[in-house]
Amino acid sequence: MLRRRLNRLLGGDERRVDSRTIYVGHRSCSANEVFIPPKFCDNRIVSSKYTVWNFLPKNLFEQFRRIANFYFLIIFLVQVIVDTPTSPVTSGLPLFFVITVTAIKQGYEDWLRHKADNEVNKYQVTVLEGDRRIQKESEKIKVGDVVEVKEDETFPCDLILLKSSRDDDTCFVTTASLDGESNHKTHYTVPDTENDLESLNATIECEQPQPDLYKFVGRMHIYRNDQEPAVRSLGPENLLLKGATLKNTQKICGVAVYTGMETKMALNYQGKSQKRSAVEKSINAFLLVYLSILVSKALVCTTLKYVWQSKPGQDEPWYNEKTQREKDTNLYLKMFTDFLSFMVLFNFIIPVSMYVTVEMQKFLGSFFITWDKDFFDPEIKEGALVNTSDLNEELGQVEYVFTDKTGTLTQNNMEFIECCIDGFQYKYRDASSELDGFCVTDGPVSKLQQKAGREKEELFLRALCLCHTVQVKEPTGQGQDQGDGLTDQLDGVGMDGEVLHSPLEQRGFIASSPDEVALVKGAMRYGFTFLGLESKTMKILNWNNDIEMYELLHVLNFDPVRRRMSVIVRSKSGDTLLFCKGADSSIFPRVRQEEVERIRVHVERNATEGYRTLCVAYKSLSEEEYTQADAGLREARLALQDREEKLMAVYNQVETGMSLIGATAVEDRLQDEAAETMEALQGAGIKVWVLTGDKMETAKSTCYACRLFQRNTELLELTVRTLEDGGRRREERLHELLVEYHKKAVQDAPPVKAGVTRSWSSTSQDYGFIIDGATLSMVLNPSSESNSSRYKNLFLQICQNCTSVLCCRMAPLQKAQIVKMVKNSKGSPITLSIGDGANDVSMILEAHVGIGIKGKEGRQAVRNSDYAIPKLKHLKKLLLAHGHLYYVRIAHLVQYFFYKNLCFILPQFLYQFFCGYSQQPLYDAAYLTMYNICFTSMPILAYSLLEQHICIEVLLDNATLYREIAKNAMLRWGPFLYWTLLGLFHGLLFFFGVRYLFSNPALQDNGQVFGNWSYGTIVFTVLVFTVTLKLALDTRHWTWINHFVIWGSLAFYVFFSFFWGGIIWPFLRQQRLYFVFANMLSSVSAWLVIILLILLSLLPEILLVVFRKPRGPHARQKKPVQSSEGGLQSPGSSARPLLMRTFSDESHTVI
Repeated sequence: MLRRRLNRLLGGDERRVDSRTIYVGHRSCSANEVFIPPKFCDNRIVSSKYTVWNFLPKNLFEQFRRIANFYFLIIFLVQVIVDTPTSPVTSGLPLFFVITVTAIKQGYEDWLRHKADNEVNKYQVTVLEGDRRIQKESEKIKVGDVVEVKEDETFPCDLILLKSSRDDDTCFVTTASLDGESNHKTHYTVPDTENDLESLNATIECEQPQPDLYKFVGRMHIYRNDQEPAVRSLGPENLLLKGATLKNTQKICGVAVYTGMETKMALNYQGKSQKRSAVEKSINAFLLVYLSILVSKALVCTTLKYVWQSKPGQDEPWYNEKTQREKDTNLYLKMFTDFLSFMVLFNFIIPVSMYVTVEMQKFLGSFFITWDKDFFDPEIKEGALVNTSDLNEELGQVEYVFTDKTGTLTQNNMEFIECCIDGFQYKYRDASSELDGFCVTDGPVSKLQQKAGREKEELFLRALCLCHTVQVKEPTGQGQDQGDGLTDQLDGVGMDGEVLHSPLEQRGFIASSPDEVALVKGAMRYGFTFLGLESKTMKILNWNNDIEMYELLHVLNFDPVRRRMSVIVRSKSGDTLLFCKGADSSIFPRVRQEEVERIRVHVERNATEGYRTLCVAYKSLSEEEYTQADAGLREARLALQDREEKLMAVYNQVETGMSLIGATAVEDRLQDEAAETMEALQGAGIKVWVLTGDKMETAKSTCYACRLFQRNTELLELTVRTLEDGGRRREERLHELLVEYHKKAVQDAPPVKAGVTRSWSSTSQDYGFIIDGATLSMVLNPSSESNSSRYKNLFLQICQNCTSVLCCRMAPLQKAQIVKMVKNSKGSPITLSIGDGANDVSMILEAHVGIGIKGKEGRQAVRNSDYAIPKLKHLKKLLLAHGHLYYVRIAHLVQYFFYKNLCFILPQFLYQFFCGYSQQPLYDAAYLTMYNICFTSMPILAYSLLEQHICIEVLLDNATLYREIAKNAMLRWGPFLYWTLLGLFHGLLFFFGVRYLFSNPALQDNGQVFGNWSYGTIVFTVLVFTVTLKLALDTRHWTWINHFVIWGSLAFYVFFSFFWGGIIWPFLRQQRLYFVFANMLSSVSAWLVIILLILLSLLPEILLVVFRKPRGPHARQKKPVQSSEGGLQSPGSSARPLLMRTFSDESHTVI
């Protein structure tokens, strides 16, 4: 990285922005020239963060960047260097524990990454060098090497396909690990390359590495003896990407063009950064406030000490004369030392044990997700997985969910539902009666109204059998197909108990899109079977069991702008036919208008039902029309400049004046409860964005099926197609559309009340936003820099005012860019990304919380995620129940820790005013050390693990409860101030209450007076009982563990005090508490004051419960009630601020 930047600064990087030249097989083009191989990066992949040498310094540096760790390090050093009232062990031991545990955890995670890198880098590959085949480690591949890859192997780097074992010079590839699509894609060899690669003399000129998976521009110069070099254009169809897998092809050979960290897969990989939760940021902010309080206290005490000592006789009383060394000490040094001593004395206001408790709470709390039986999936026999326990509470703060479509929202399993031929509906039914015109062996068909003519039916089914890019996979061995069905997602052709010819039933279909397979299988149900493509001849078995043969002349590929694809075929009788299928908006304008209305009704009905609809048309071409089209297509395909535009012009010219035959409806099955999950998330106030690499039509129909788009949702479309519509420059049109949509969705939209979503706000118009990858690139990287931030802001504001956003045709890195843009927008909303493929890894790593789904497409997403769940439906409980409870628990833990430590140290500070600012501790050293470690730590830990202020069923039924804790509601400055004032009130009450008792010195029966250690012990006893009982009042969900730790902690304190003060300990130089506790409890006055002060401290909380209007028993289990406005009303408890509740009505239910 550093070398790359230096090159750029020194001008050595200019060549990179243009192109690179690669010598195939490292052979020089000319025998006269000296061959100097160009330098490119090696093929090593590095995803690890540390090395053996830099682990310790780098990890320690990262850990001490945390304010708390750095602060405790400073305090520890002060205790070691300066003579302070407390031991260095009190702060050093917890710090060492936290640092060590974190370092071990992070070191282990990085060791796993090293292990994964080595598996990839040491993988053996075959490289052709002359006539030899050499086995090499993958990391040793260089740009220009000719690599051989066999079936089911992954490509070790980005290759240009030179040779294939298939007769038609193609190969099939799955890119599930790159873009999530498990379907087979067809790639082509470079035309006119020799079969004998040893004699191939060629160079490749191509663009520098860039992350877009769908773009590649280059050309190949093939040199032959004393002839002009032949130039062949290279496109994405010739490029095999690292991470993709070779399928249905025995072997291929290709030349390496991009290696290592320059491959498209590596460029799309987002480095794993350390994620921090919003709670941690709040803790740091509160910590700064308490640090200020601490420094203020130390400054006040130091100043007052020297003011007090300046009075005559106070600095050196007769009973405490100074030594000569003390007299010689510099005054300012002595003041600084005193300041540090006060800092250490009051240091306990900063809760060092809170960090240990928070770490334990997160670690132990994460097991509840793992143990949750509702997350267990019997299909894969696995439950949820927690990779990062640091973000549990972040699950309760999510504002944006970014989800993948294929394999996440849907099962990627297309099924043919029905078709419409010439306006008549044909619906497949599983009954075995009433066969209707189609062949008996093909399964039943039910008709609505009457049938279309037999000719139209045959024409329609031929179109389905011919207009596609499907390949037939022949069975290659016993049991092979069954295995392939699992790995390749091949679609078998046997249907619903149909009796087919035995050779056919063992076949599988391979296609670049699952809906193409669904259509071919749909045609099979009705008697037309596609037999395959052999040397440009397509074969069909019709319902009379006759084989029809068609010569495939041209394929006019699908693209997102045209939104249709066509084939031109020639029948045996010599007729040239064009069959076309595509989206209704793309087909209807190109057919005769009188045919449209009959089909439109069916298409619109199917679309509203969430099915993916395609219209089918055909055209008979005359010889003259075909010759003209053929010449135009050949010329456009050879163009090096503007190839796509020229092809588009020819396509549009040919695909006109067609006849509409019918339409199809295909269902992409949603994941179980996908629609319910999306509705619940939106009810919780979470905005859902769908980011997919899939086509717009498919994604749009999925959004309708998931109820992200409703029938009344107005869609704002910002895609290549809408940019082309205006007939102006794309940049101008983009600006125009952004301004128009901004006016509509933002400026003209009525102000939305907080907490109201579209589910029950029918008056305002709902908007959905659709954008594609190409347009997003223009928004994020416009031609003029001045427009960059303006476009981004307009785009963001539009999206934030839409109920749902759909981003289609996204490259993996673009997904991450979208997440980053929203994450860094105003207000820094908490984002969550969920996906199942390696193409989702970048956005999973970029979001605050990344969730992987344990799908069938590899485990890259799961390995890189923070949490992994088997199915999308589990996201609802993960956020609405677990996330909600984790956040409430940890927020209470943080506020409670600051509160109890303020109660603890405030009397110590007040005591200095009565002891001449002499740094005299109020509490014994044992109490100082044990307060946070033993006496008060276990009850809050149990609370933070087990508390359920609202039961899980109610949280799931009433998604609106999630909004109560949104935007870090419980850790804002308001609640923090409440807890701080409560701590001040209790601290003042403890100290001055006990001081009032001591105004009468004779507190014992024998007339003896209590000393300063008795004073401190009474304050400490009231303190421990009050803060523990305060937590008991806040607990709504009682378990035996809560009872055990709360009452057990109080009992342990009493036992410890008797034990510590009842024995003479030989290792102590002075024993301050010898029989102090027992002596104190012999006084009735002490008992009375302890009980009275505890009651007075908790009186406001108790009065709140007594005088508050009751809201009915068993509110914890009360179901949400339908309100008059039609929305859902939360249970009585949730209507009050969570922080202000104590003995709430939920506490009636003891579990």
